[in-house]
Amino acid sequence: MKGVGRTPKNDGKKKGGLKVHMMIDAHANTAKYATISEAKMHDKNFLKHLILPKGSMIVFDKAYNHYLQFAHWTNEGVNFVCRLKDNAVYEVQEVLFEKMLTDQEFGVMKVDHIHLKYKENKKIKTLCLRKVTYKDEKGRIYQFITNNFEITAEEIAFIYKNRWSIELMFKKLKQNFQLHYFYSETENGIKTQVWCTLIAHLLLTVLKVMAKTKKAFSTIAALMRIYLISHLDMFWVVENCRRTYVKKTKNPIFNYPFFNKGG
Repeated sequence: MKGVGRTPKNDGKKKGGLKVHMMIDAHANTAKYATISEAKMHDKNFLKHLILPKGSMIVFDKAYNHYLQFAHWTNEGVNFVCRLKDNAVYEVQEVLFEKMLTDQEFGVMKVDHIHLKYKENKKIKTLCLRKVTYKDEKGRIYQFITNNFEITAEEIAFIYKNRWSIELMFKKLKQNFQLHYFYSETENGIKTQVWCTLIAHLLLTVLKVMAKTKKAFSTIAALMRIYLISHLDMFWVVENCRRTYVKKTKNPIFNYPFFNKGG
């Protein structure tokens, strides 16, 4: 989209850009809600579009930190887990757990009950959260925040680890569908291509599940590209076709029965 990027230095031209914000189902590994916005829109504005039932658990990166939205979810009974921003200002009310770990150990280091301030209707309010400090196998330290005080600290770290599935989904979309370049330079043309890609991903995922096949998603996508314009049943194609190649021998002439090897 034209003119949505930041103004570059030296009187250069603005670069176009867009963002695809997506919420996926952790069990089905498919998009449950998606929206396309200008690149300059802050990530946290995506959260207000989500309609979540009571008891849901939503996980996202620290770029989506939005204290006012956190407060609304807490009042609605919606749980969340995300990383705490590096410049976050908070007050520690109580240390719930603390453990010193050696260089070889990993796990939960500390659990705090914290208060965060946010503004609503020009009034300063307080949000009660739990902060979990966790050290992973590679020695990296993470700080997670959640409004759920019932699940264990280890479960909070495990839940956030599953957030990586959305990164794998985007990688799968880029590898198996045409998103290397856009066929159009207009806003509607680019959005149409992105929506078609998401629809194609959903249809192939449904096909894979209904066919009960163990084939990789990339194999199914390749088969669809080959046989889509044919009159074959796509379920039959997925169940019976294989992406195999005939291995050629070094001396294929010896395979003929009339060739005399001893002559």
